[in-house]
Amino acid sequence: MRSPKLVLILFILLGSIYAIITPIFEASDELWHYPFVRHLADGNPLPVQDPDNVGPWKQEASQQPLYYALAAALTFWIDTADMETVRWLNPHVDSGMLTTDGNINLIVHRPENKAIPWQGTILAVRLIRLASVLMGACTVYLTWRIGRIVFPTRPELALGAAAVNAFTPMFLFISGAVNNDNLAVALSSYALFLMLRDSVGPRNGSEPKMKNSLLLGIVLGLGALTKTTALGLVPLALLALTVSTRHHLSRRAWQQWINIIIRHGLTIVLPVLLIAGWWYFRNYRLYGDWLGWSAFIQTLGQRAQPASLLQLWGERWGFSLSYWGLFGGINVPMPEWIYRVLNAIAAISVAGLALSLGRSLIDTRNHSGSRAVRLLPLALLALWIFGVLVGLVRWATITWSSQGRLVFPAISAISILLVAGLFGWLPRKIGRPWYLRPGSWGVALLGVFMFLVSAAAPFAWIGPAYEPPAAPTESQLAVIENPMEVEFGGRMRLLGYDLAETRIKPGDQLRLALYWETLAPMERDWSVFVHLNDPLIGAPIAQRDMYPGQGLQATRLLAPGQRLICHYVIQVPETVYAPAKAELVVGLYDFQTSARLSVQMPSGATSGDQKAIFLSAIDLYESTGEYPNPALHNFGDQLTLVGYDIEPRRLLPGETLILTLYWQALAEMDVDYTIFTHLRDLDDPSNRIFAQHDAEPPGGTSTWTQGQTVKAVYQLTLAADTPAAVHEIEVGVYHRTAEGAFPRLQLVTPDGRLVDDFLILSKVRVD
Repeated sequence: MRSPKLVLILFILLGSIYAIITPIFEASDELWHYPFVRHLADGNPLPVQDPDNVGPWKQEASQQPLYYALAAALTFWIDTADMETVRWLNPHVDSGMLTTDGNINLIVHRPENKAIPWQGTILAVRLIRLASVLMGACTVYLTWRIGRIVFPTRPELALGAAAVNAFTPMFLFISGAVNNDNLAVALSSYALFLMLRDSVGPRNGSEPKMKNSLLLGIVLGLGALTKTTALGLVPLALLALTVSTRHHLSRRAWQQWINIIIRHGLTIVLPVLLIAGWWYFRNYRLYGDWLGWSAFIQTLGQRAQPASLLQLWGERWGFSLSYWGLFGGINVPMPEWIYRVLNAIAAISVAGLALSLGRSLIDTRNHSGSRAVRLLPLALLALWIFGVLVGLVRWATITWSSQGRLVFPAISAISILLVAGLFGWLPRKIGRPWYLRPGSWGVALLGVFMFLVSAAAPFAWIGPAYEPPAAPTESQLAVIENPMEVEFGGRMRLLGYDLAETRIKPGDQLRLALYWETLAPMERDWSVFVHLNDPLIGAPIAQRDMYPGQGLQATRLLAPGQRLICHYVIQVPETVYAPAKAELVVGLYDFQTSARLSVQMPSGATSGDQKAIFLSAIDLYESTGEYPNPALHNFGDQLTLVGYDIEPRRLLPGETLILTLYWQALAEMDVDYTIFTHLRDLDDPSNRIFAQHDAEPPGGTSTWTQGQTVKAVYQLTLAADTPAAVHEIEVGVYHRTAEGAFPRLQLVTPDGRLVDDFLILSKVRVD
């Protein structure tokens, strides 16, 4: 099969399934993209990004407007006054996190959201999603067209690249969502196609056609008005023009060649300026920078410290997950083995590309320049991938955005090079039909595998993730381990609980099941909180807050008599102080006001102002080790915090806290590091430090031998005006350079990832 018709049909079919099965606003950033569309559809001017007054579009107000304007033109006739009703935010969502107890829904879904026919906001979002699927289909078609240019004698490879593009699960997921990436990716692929067509197409010694350069400029301008990433195609287009024209017109005088470059270069650049220049000028006027990144980052948030390349490399697993398929709010994964297989395929492809490149370089040396120009398409594709990656790396060093889906503007190039690396180096067997050539069956198997995975995703992983848990059966209720009859404000009754363990150590998980019964209709959204409290400091050391039904069943949706079973996994931090006697408590509160429901005991008596119910004592025991509170906290592969002690854990302003740290050298060090110890309230917007002691550990780290353990004592005297509250101890390592800088060592996780440059130890209470 030389035509991509079947691939396109299957893609549109699957994309439509993704668009319909994925619940409204549960696609990547759709929660913020659609309000931008609706704002324009209602006849409003472009929104202005204001970090102090963030609208429903959040950071997306800084995005280029073309996609949103087209979506608004498609849906302006729909009454979407119900948007805020449909867009019922889940305040506890674990966005970007993989959890084992749910709470992955970005919004709360009313039963009527599934009603057919679609109406209001539901209809508008679904229509835009389906239009986005068609944009994705354009990208798949263009991948095939680019592949035919790159592999003129290997149609199976072009078809394979289209299939890889079409059946990448995350590409299908994004294609079935309201997301400006869909238009940006299609325009980027179209621009690549135009560049390659004019670079390697026959010219018979003539210069490029002016209309082709003009069309390329228009497409680049539209891309630049859709997403900043597309700007990177402009210098690539000029490079392609320069190199290809020099090859085709190599016998002409240099002056004539330069004249052609200038004329066609201006023909490409001027449409970009005319179409998109106003937007970047607007950014400069409003935000003080041409790209508008300053306001975007202030709204989105950024890393505490810029990430190093080594740190970004440590985030590669999450990057690969979100390239192949990490759905919902980047929190609904596929089974791990699928990622392993796809990553292995990609690794094999890279090796194959290296082999093909070596062969091509040898051929280029031994043959005429025609071989060199045949490498130009692959070189342009590789340069585009490189450019997109460089841009993403720059962005990810500032923000938490190591997401593989953000390289989709280069997905056509990636898919083509993936197939080229896997099968392009195989012999062609001239004379055989293309479908009998080596590699054709490999392409087919790869396409079928990716199709099956993509076809399974909506039904096996995406859809089920948003189904509320089943109500407990009578047999389940009859065997509750710890039955109770505790009421909360006359609205909810706790029937009992199951607790997997009552003795844990720091770093463990506490698993709890709560059985609830609804007593009355509710007009407020009550959240369930599960706290593991340390009585000494009177504060939680671990907690889990969510709406009932694993976050899916807000109390306003519950009917009297309805029963639920809710599971909670409470992660106890590794740095929690032990030994300690902790208390497991449960209650309900209003997230908006922090008001709690009062507890009423089975006898009917109200327990005073009690706002939570004690479930069980939890024995928090100390891990086995040579030092108190043993752990392994690796700072920059230089030294490890292997234990600590605190005395006292409850004190008054002006008093002194004694912090004992046990350090072990991981290597011979030629630097004398300083340890900083801070007492601070991390929720205090002023970031004030209320006690601090920075000092080199005994002997200086430059004198330590590998494996040596050193005890260091720090005295933190609290400021006289330290507020009465729970504070946290912050520890880190730094040294002073000859230039006067104070670089910190970053923590290294057990799997080698670089993370923060500070460690939060136990909490203490200041009275």
